[in-house]
Amino acid sequence: MKQTIFTLLLITSIGLISCRKTQNDPDIKQYDKIQIQNYISANGLTGMKSDTTNGDTSGIYYQILAQGSTAGVTPLDYSDSVAFVFTLKSFDGKYTSVDTINSNHFDGLLGRVSAGGLPKGLQSALHDLIKYRGTRARILIPSRLAYGVNGTGSGSSSNANSHIAGNQCLDYYVNIVSSVDAYDDYLINDYMKRNSMSGFTHVTSGRGRGLYYKVTTPASGTGDVIGEASSYLVSAYTGKYLNDVVFDAGPAAGTPRTFTTDNVVPGFQEATKGLTSGAVISIFIPSRLGYGRAGGTDPNTGAVTIGSNVNLYFSGLTIGTVTNP
Repeated sequence: MKQTIFTLLLITSIGLISCRKTQNDPDIKQYDKIQIQNYISANGLTGMKSDTTNGDTSGIYYQILAQGSTAGVTPLDYSDSVAFVFTLKSFDGKYTSVDTINSNHFDGLLGRVSAGGLPKGLQSALHDLIKYRGTRARILIPSRLAYGVNGTGSGSSSNANSHIAGNQCLDYYVNIVSSVDAYDDYLINDYMKRNSMSGFTHVTSGRGRGLYYKVTTPASGTGDVIGEASSYLVSAYTGKYLNDVVFDAGPAAGTPRTFTTDNVVPGFQEATKGLTSGAVISIFIPSRLGYGRAGGTDPNTGAVTIGSNVNLYFSGLTIGTVTNP
């Protein structure tokens, strides 16, 4: 009798678990829909559309803010390379990331967006809704297509900007870049304009194409000239991102740092070529001539990670003794 009762209870429990599992998807879809509709209402958003791709809504809402060229252009496919910048905010406001200068860049295959740690819903929206390079859009992503019940990040879910809580829908602004080189040039010129900077020479051809440089103190004209295989001392410089965050500076007084031509990024090589001791130069290095799409760690400090497609600005770079082999 006891065995029979146990068997009946087990069967009943399995049935209840199965029912609960079946009801999960409709519940979370409805929860996400309520979250998004309330968010749209609370923020006075107009023009948002519901994604109805393939006749089955994903729960994503979006708005095209600026349409990229579609004439004679094939929509993006998952096998295509795509570059974009973005801002991100969780609906609860506890996570905000708006730095499109030094972070929030993606450059790779569209089909690898979610593999790079970004939400599956963002990848789907880029493919199904945004579709074309040069397009800017706002995308509201339901939690089940974002980071789900567990969220993401470190520390407590109450920590600002370190953790996206579970079941949080996300608000993205996305700009699919038509040309990384053109976007870099725009950012450099915008920085110079905002800071009232002038007198820079723009390199428009050759290996250094895209560089901007300004020799603020001419070289003395004596001693070795920096060439293809030189080593030289630098007695002062400041390295910044275009959001004015200093990633490297120095060196300390009386201890100049040694640079070698083959151990600096291409933009640095091209800008300093031909300089001699005593020259002072400032340089804007576009990402292509810096650490490119892969990013990297600054070789001088060994500690600072440079993001993908980040432009660099070196000011007050003072050349000391130049030695050629």
